[in-house]
Amino acid sequence: MCLTNQDIQHMKKIFILFSINILFILAFNSCSVRDVASESKPVSHEIWNDILSRNVTDDGWVNYKGIKEESDNFYTYLDILNKNHPNHKNWTSDERLAYWINAYNAYTVQIIIENYPIESIKDIKKGIPFVNTVWDIKFIKIEGIEYDLNNIEHSILRKKFEEPRIHFAVNCASYSCPVLRGEAFVAERIDEQLTEQARLFLADKRRNIVTEDKAQLSKIFSWFGGDFKKNGSKLDFINKYSPVQIKKTADISYLDYNWTLNEPQ
Repeated sequence: MCLTNQDIQHMKKIFILFSINILFILAFNSCSVRDVASESKPVSHEIWNDILSRNVTDDGWVNYKGIKEESDNFYTYLDILNKNHPNHKNWTSDERLAYWINAYNAYTVQIIIENYPIESIKDIKKGIPFVNTVWDIKFIKIEGIEYDLNNIEHSILRKKFEEPRIHFAVNCASYSCPVLRGEAFVAERIDEQLTEQARLFLADKRRNIVTEDKAQLSKIFSWFGGDFKKNGSKLDFINKYSPVQIKKTADISYLDYNWTLNEPQ
């Protein structure tokens, strides 16, 4: 196949735009983890707790219509998050961790209800095709600092806390994700809540099918495999929370990920 000069110039422009976008993302991620000069103090997550208790079923399905109908309460909670950026001066580590998990989940719900009805969170697209995803949309502003969902998950939760159980606490609004907890995370019970989320996820046969000799695991354990190996092997971590102890000789595979919206069918 022969390319014309016009074709070559067009391809060069696409490559340049792609490169600039990647550099911008890397630069922003670097900036987003800096300490923020905030005088805020720990906030209450009671409003979020009440919203979740009314709109998340026992099976973890989310009533997005219901949350949209009580948008005044929901946006009141988001306003609390937007005006109070965690800091190391006034917040404990557990208070910061609870804040950022709740923030990730609440902002995910925000982008869903503002684009609802949709079949999948991946249907929300802005920016450069095949480069930007919904998780790169910078719609979050906390005390003047802009974030996207990737910044919160990867630059803050994973990088700053090194707590692998956060993977079972943050919810990506999809069928195969760990379920959205029907209550807010709070500093006083954060360890207990994270442990329960891990156990519930591994016992959930819709997302992990586990026997002693065979384990069909969520792709979360493949995508973020290194996060689960910091204090032993990945299998050691899984067996700590799994209802069934998986043998070291077991056949391990990963289930296909279903990105359908996690609402009642």
